[in-house]
Amino acid sequence: MNSSTTLTSPVATSTGIDAAIDRIRHVKLSTLTLPLATPISDAKVLTGRQRPMTEIVFLFAEITTDDGHSGIGFSYSKRAGGPAQYAHAREIADNLLGEDPNDIGRVYQKLLWAGASVGRSGVATQAIAALDIALYDLKAKRAGLPLAKLLGSYRDSVQTYNTSGGFLQASIEEVKDRATRSLADGIGGIKIKVGHPDSRVDLARVAAVREHLGEGVPFMVDANQQWDRPTAMRMGRTLEQFDLVWIEEPLDAYDAEGHAQLAQALDTSIATGEMLSSVSEHIDLITHRSVDIIQPDAPRIGGITPFLRLAALADQAGLQLAPHFAMEIHLHLAAAYPREPWVEHFEWLNPLFNERLETRQGRMIVPNRPGLGFTLSDQAHAWVTDSVEFGRK
Repeated sequence: MNSSTTLTSPVATSTGIDAAIDRIRHVKLSTLTLPLATPISDAKVLTGRQRPMTEIVFLFAEITTDDGHSGIGFSYSKRAGGPAQYAHAREIADNLLGEDPNDIGRVYQKLLWAGASVGRSGVATQAIAALDIALYDLKAKRAGLPLAKLLGSYRDSVQTYNTSGGFLQASIEEVKDRATRSLADGIGGIKIKVGHPDSRVDLARVAAVREHLGEGVPFMVDANQQWDRPTAMRMGRTLEQFDLVWIEEPLDAYDAEGHAQLAQALDTSIATGEMLSSVSEHIDLITHRSVDIIQPDAPRIGGITPFLRLAALADQAGLQLAPHFAMEIHLHLAAAYPREPWVEHFEWLNPLFNERLETRQGRMIVPNRPGLGFTLSDQAHAWVTDSVEFGRK
C-alpha cells in the first residue's frame, strides 16, 4: 500500500461514535542561516578547539494534514552539521505522508528505522527532531492548547536565567551591563562563561560579577568542557565562595565518572548534558550520579519524544532540569517537569519569529497561544537557503 493512501477503518470510542482520523498530506523542509551580530567566543575558542561562532544553521519542518491542521518544528546546528541534518531529513521525510499525526511514537520509530544505517543518535536523530517537534506543535494546536498544557503542565511560568550576555569575548564591563539589563527585563538569574586558559582571569570575572549582582541573585558559570579533572576540582572548590547555583560542563561531556567525582565532592551543584545526542548517553550520567541538574536539548537529543522519556528518568532519579538553548521549545517542556526547573534565556532566535516570550519577576511566562506559539517571520523566510516539499498542498 502506498504511504499516502488514506485508511478508512473506524476507530471505536467510549461514546460509540467513530473518531475522525486525520492524515499527513504535506511536509516542507527548509534550511536557513541566522547570522549573529557579534562573533561569539566561549572557552572552546580560547583553547583553540573551535573558531568564534558567527551564525547558526536551522532545519525547519512544516507539516500539514488533510483536515488543514499544521505544525512547525526546528532543529539547529552551531558551527557544523546543519547541511547534514537537512540532507538526512530530505531522505526520510516522505515516510510521514499518509500517517496519522496523532501516532507520534509510531511515526518516530518509522523515521528512526528509515535512516538507521547511519545510527540512532547525532545528526540522524537531530534531523528527526524537527519533524517530531512539528508533530507535537500540530497536536497541541489542534487541541487549542499551549504545548505545555497538552503535556500536562505543573506551572504557568518557569525560572529563567540569561546566558547570551556572559560570553568570553565580552569585557567584564559589558558582562555587568548586560546582567543589569537582563534583571531589569524580568530575567531571574545570570550565567557567565569560564574556562579561560588562565584561571586567574576566570576568578576575577566571577568575583566582579558576583559583586555587581549582590547576594541573592542566582548566578551560574559554564566552563564548556575545557577543564581536566584536577583543574575542575580545584576551580570548583575555589568557586564555592561565590554561592553559585551550578557549575556547568566542567569536564568533557562524556566523562560521567569525572562529573560524578565532582558532584560528590563539591557543595555547588554540577550541571551538564547539553552536548549529548541520545537518551542512552544521558542515562550514563544518571547511572553514575554525575549531575545534580541535567541539561538535555530537545533538538539535539532527537525531539520531544525522547526528551519526555529522559525527563521521566531524571525525575525518578531526583534531578533538577535546566534544558539547553531553544527556549521557544524548552519553556513548554520545563513547565511540564514535576520538579522546579530552569529555562535558558537567549534572544538570538528572536528575528526568526513574529512572537516574543515574556519574562517577569525572574520567570518566563508560558504563552497562551496554541502549540509552541510561534510563526516564522518574513526575515526568517528571507534567510532560507534551500527548501523541499513532499506530498500535496
